[in-house]
Order: sequence, then C-alpha cells, then structure tokens
Amino acid sequence: MRAAWVDASAGIAGDMLLAALVDGGAALSTVRAAVEAVVPGEVRLVQTQVIRAGMRATRIDVTPSNDDHAHRTWRDIRRLIEQAPLADPVRASALAAFARLAVAEARVHGTGTEEVHFHEVGAWDSIADVVGVCAALHDLAVTDLTAGPAALGVGRVTTAHGEIPVPVPAVAELATEWQVFAGGEGELATPTGMALLTTLARECSPLPHLRLERTGIGAGSRDTPGRPNVTRVFLGTPAPTTPLDASEAVVLEANIDDLDPRAWPSVLTSLMEAGASDAWLTPILMKKGRPAHTLSVLCPPQGAQPLRDAVFRLTTTLGVREGPVRKTELQRGWTHVDVLGSRLPVKVGHRFGRILQATPEFAPAAALAARLGLPVHSVLAAAAAAAHQAGLTSGAPTPQTLTPEPA
Repeated sequence: MRAAWVDASAGIAGDMLLAALVDGGAALSTVRAAVEAVVPGEVRLVQTQVIRAGMRATRIDVTPSNDDHAHRTWRDIRRLIEQAPLADPVRASALAAFARLAVAEARVHGTGTEEVHFHEVGAWDSIADVVGVCAALHDLAVTDLTAGPAALGVGRVTTAHGEIPVPVPAVAELATEWQVFAGGEGELATPTGMALLTTLARECSPLPHLRLERTGIGAGSRDTPGRPNVTRVFLGTPAPTTPLDASEAVVLEANIDDLDPRAWPSVLTSLMEAGASDAWLTPILMKKGRPAHTLSVLCPPQGAQPLRDAVFRLTTTLGVREGPVRKTELQRGWTHVDVLGSRLPVKVGHRFGRILQATPEFAPAAALAARLGLPVHSVLAAAAAAAHQAGLTSGAPTPQTLTPEPA
C-alpha cells in the first residue's frame, strides 16, 4: 500500500498538483501518453525546473499544439475519456473528478450538468490536468490519498463573465465540507485543482504517519515574493502507529473494603485536585462475600508517583497496582449560550474541524437552577436547546471563538 498526502496550504491548481506528482517520481512519458489517448495531438506537456520564493520546484507547462480548440461540454469530455485506451483506475478517477467539476459549474451558472462548457480554462487544459493527475497517481501506485486544508486566496479576478470575488464561485462550491482558509492575496485555488483534491483525496486531515519515501513540489505560474507558490505531495508507506492525538497514561487501582463510604466523595475530589485526569469507583464483591470498591485513578505517567502517595494517604488500602494505557482525547474548548437570562458555559469536543460533542457544564447549570428555584434537569434541557439553536451540533464546523477554559 502506498499513500500520498497533498499540502495545499499555498494553493492548489491542476497543473501544480500534476507537477508535484511528476516531481515526486511519476513518469512524464506515462502522463503524456494518457493525455494523448484522450485528446490526440492537442496538448503539449513541458517539464522545467523553476524557483518559487527561493524554493526549487517542478513546473509543467500545458500548452495547445494548435489554435483550433472548441469549448467542449461535459458530455463531450465524458465520451472522450470513456472511449480512450486508459487503465480502468485512471478512467474512473478522471470521470469522477470531471463529474464533480461539472456539477459545481452547473450549479454556479444555473445550467444543466450535461451542457456545462469548460470555457474559463480551455477543455484541452482541464483534460490535460485531470487525466494527467489521475495517470500520475496510478503510475506512482498510490492507493490512499489524503490532503490538508486548502488556501483559496482573497481579492478579485477577471473572468469571461466579468470581475468576480476570490474564491470564485466554482471553487467555493467545490470546497464545501473541506477545510479552507484565505492564505494570501490573489486566486490561490482553481476549480480544476479543487475538483481533483476533493474528489480523489479520501479526507482532509493532517499529514499521516508515513515512512516517507520522497516529496514532490509543483510550481504555479506566478513567483510571489515571500510565499512559495507551490503544491507539495508527500509519498510513502503507512507506518503502524497510535493515533496522532493519542497519549500515554497510567491507571492506578486499589480494592478497598474498609473505608467509611461517606469519605469517598472527598477522596475523589482530592485526587482530582492533585492532578488526576479522572478518578472513579466500581462496586465489587471481594473474598468472603464482602462488598467493596475498586478505586481507579487515571493520570499522565509523570503524575503517577504523587497520586500513588495520595491514594495511600487518603484511603485504607495496603497496596496500589498500576498499568500503562493509551488515551485518545478529543480537542476541547468552551463557549457560552444565553439561558434564562444568564450565560452558561458549553463544553465542545471537536476533531478535524468538526464538532463531535457539545455539552452544557453541570455545575453552573445547577447553580442557576438553585437561584431560580427550578429543577436542574429543566435548566440543563434549556441549555442543550440553546446550544442546538446556536449551531453547536454534531458534525457542524468547530467555532473559531472557543476558549481553552470556561470563563
């Protein structure tokens, strides 16, 4: 299995991604043959080495072989790809990318998908980029493609329809559900680049754990001072590892049958205040039928010694056992919602830019319930409804205004 990860943090265009894959080892002759199979005699691909803001990169110039180029529709392009002698994976990927691009363009222009004309970049240009990228990935034997967030740019650009804002509507449509940011002045992402990225990449995620074989750097046409105008590709084989957000931890445990049960709440509170990540009790039945509890304390490895001492000090146990565990945590932050005339904190658990959990904090809700003379469950229900109304729902984008601790 071979994996690739695309760094689109400086932007993404079809020719930039193609150049990065060629720079990463894809044979330009194979790419040319695939493009020639679809549009014979129409396109030239020329590879050069360039410098972008001090960084070496490969540039692939895609130029027409003649001046007679019709603006093809999606129906025309689909027929060309389906009839061309391409490897099945190359054909399937190219058709999927073009279909996504056609749907986006049709939505933007209010036309039928079949009749979309690829006129902003000539059809030959987009065919070379899409088919070339799919052929390069196949040549590199990439079986798993992921990518990071994409820079889209800011400002305005002149098109066949006049001056429009950046990101252009087709890019904005194609970027739906992807992680994006501005990244700099100008148009940093093209429709063809975003169509390839969002169609072929399995997910938007950080650089995976790889045994890195090589990187490829593909250049755009502009050389922007202070910001290398490049798309990068990291190629390698997946390395077995724990999740990137996993950490080592220790669990301390003791079975206790002779502590006054009224002391347990203060024991758990003291352990949390001493640095435990969590502390809890599990009812058990010990020898001779004696009811008891297992005290469990979760903590980072460096906190094991003081918490071990605290267990001996706070309880009647004669021994503490322990073992390593691996803990994976959601990123978390806090925000506030208006509830019954007050502001209540809501804890938000999120990952990869999406909310997974949003839960009103209990203690502030209980305090508000006491002040108003209401049942706690009524205040918690009102807080949950307010959080939902504020868009704090599972799958929604992570708010940019989260704070690391509740105010």
